[in-house]
Formats: sequence, structure tokens, C-alpha cells
Amino acid sequence: MVRISGVDIPNDKHICVALTYIFGIGRSTADKILEELNIDKNIKARDLSEDELIKIREYIENNYTIEGDLRREINQNIKRLIEINSYRGIRHKRGLPVRGQRTHTNARTRKGKRRSVGIKKGKP
Repeated sequence: MVRISGVDIPNDKHICVALTYIFGIGRSTADKILEELNIDKNIKARDLSEDELIKIREYIENNYTIEGDLRREINQNIKRLIEINSYRGIRHKRGLPVRGQRTHTNARTRKGKRRSVGIKKGKP
């Protein structure tokens, strides 16, 4: 298996798809990287030469925030919103949808399992 920035890239997939296994790199970003480095995006990850791998590694390290650094940055941004008590921060703190979605119905993914009100347990 090929390793790029601490992530095992699957050998049997095209390199444009395999790069998306890295947190912070999606399909369009992977296509841009390969186009910039003049690497065929239909080639399998196992068929890459060693110098192509090194070029990809260095390009990603120098131009993109990925994996642990990106996760840390996202968490710091959310903590900052919570600290300054912005509307979005309050929504994050309460575990509600942040981007203006309705909550009267739906939003179960964000709100969690339904809480029943007023149901009594049977007699023991």
C-alpha cells in the first residue's frame, strides 16, 4: 500500500479516487493536484513510480492543510464560535442544526433520538 501523509492509499483504485482517502482532499482537489503535476488520473495507485509519489507527497504537504492539522483547525473554529457566543456557536453547543435548517420536523441526525415525554413505566 502507498502511504501519503500518514494515510494508506488503496492500490487497486485510480489515483484520483485514492487521493480522496486523505481527509481534506476531495475529488475536484485530487483532479487539480494530478493536473498540476501532469500525472494521468486514470492510472492505478500501485502503478505510480516512486518519483511521482514523492512529487504528490511534497505538493500536498506544501499546498494543502490536511488530516490532523485540518481537523484541529476546524475544532478550533467551532470552539471560537462557542466562546464568543455567536448564534452558530450556541447552535453547536446545543447540538442543533447550524446552517438554518428547520427543526420542527426533521433534524433527527443532529438532535439525536426522540425523547418521549410523559410515558410512565409499568408497575413492577
